[in-house]
Amino acid sequence: MPVYVGLLRAVNLAGGSQVSMERLREMLRRNGLGDVTTLLQSGNVVFRSSEGDTTRLEATVEGWVAKEFGLRTECLVRSAPEWRAVVSANPFPREAREAPNHLVVLALKAPPTREGWMALDAAIPGRERVKGIGQQAYIVYTDGIGRSRLTNALIEKHLGSRGTGRNWNTVRKLDAMAGSLENSESKPP
Repeated sequence: MPVYVGLLRAVNLAGGSQVSMERLREMLRRNGLGDVTTLLQSGNVVFRSSEGDTTRLEATVEGWVAKEFGLRTECLVRSAPEWRAVVSANPFPREAREAPNHLVVLALKAPPTREGWMALDAAIPGRERVKGIGQQAYIVYTDGIGRSRLTNALIEKHLGSRGTGRNWNTVRKLDAMAGSLENSESKPP
């Protein structure tokens, strides 16, 4: 079965919706996903599924999360090869080496238009740099994420697509997990 990386949006943030990763793993396994593993406490999951359409898989997982946790949130799913391409396409290799916690990949629900990328570029309030590639925005928060006024709300407003971000360390760890799972034999759910 193919391997996927799933990212739940806005879970386990301060003051936000709390989702137990143990309960999330159990729920995904119960619903037929295989080899389910999570990373950290922020809604990062790697799994196997026979579903080949990531859009349908996103909607299915969102429905399961709503039913299990009473939480309406987006789930963004990329196949393991798509996630490898996200890593390979990084337009900021120096930042990835020198300050990986200041480099964020924002996975988006839909690919923004050229006009959306231009509007976002014009709206950047500080020294941040953004490069859009497909359904991802690569963002360098030069002065740190916590102080930045380049928020998800501002980004989504200009791009016309919702998304969720992960720092480069997390992106690489998810890539390693997906690669490892691809190279192992599938265990039944």
